[in-house]
Amino acid sequence: MTAQRQEGNGSGRGAHFRPGIALIGLLTGLAGLVALACSPSAARAQTTERVIMNRYSGLAIEGYDPVAYFADGRAELGRPDFEASEAGAVWRFRNEGNRASFVAHPEIYGPQFGGYDPTGLARGVTYAGNPRFWAIAGQRLYLFGREENRDAFAADPAPILREAKARWPALEQNLAQ
Repeated sequence: MTAQRQEGNGSGRGAHFRPGIALIGLLTGLAGLVALACSPSAARAQTTERVIMNRYSGLAIEGYDPVAYFADGRAELGRPDFEASEAGAVWRFRNEGNRASFVAHPEIYGPQFGGYDPTGLARGVTYAGNPRFWAIAGQRLYLFGREENRDAFAADPAPILREAKARWPALEQNLAQ
């Protein structure tokens, strides 16, 4: 497994507030929850379980393109021209192809555990991953709060993932309360 990192200059911050997009994302998320509650056989991908997003803009993973990690091998900011709503969040992409790939398979391209740092989850705590510190393991994207966490994960992801997966349901339930 190869862990990769791209440090940003902070240009992903200060995105313009887009109330229309945020409202659409909120309404889509609520409609999805209603559909899920009414359908006992509905399946949920990990990425749709509790996605970290900016509370003002509704942007997931600070506006970074989740498909770019796979396609380009680096963290790339998405563009407002290419957005999609999934799991109540607004996702940005570098181009239409990346957007279409994500819409077809959000469970593959979205960050696992909703973007929470798996090393924290393995220890029983939740904190947001930073889209600049990331790794792909088992064809899935993971975000980390610190570079050191990403490096520890890259050295041996199996035990960290085993613990994170075991603890995630209870931690996610606590987040919802």
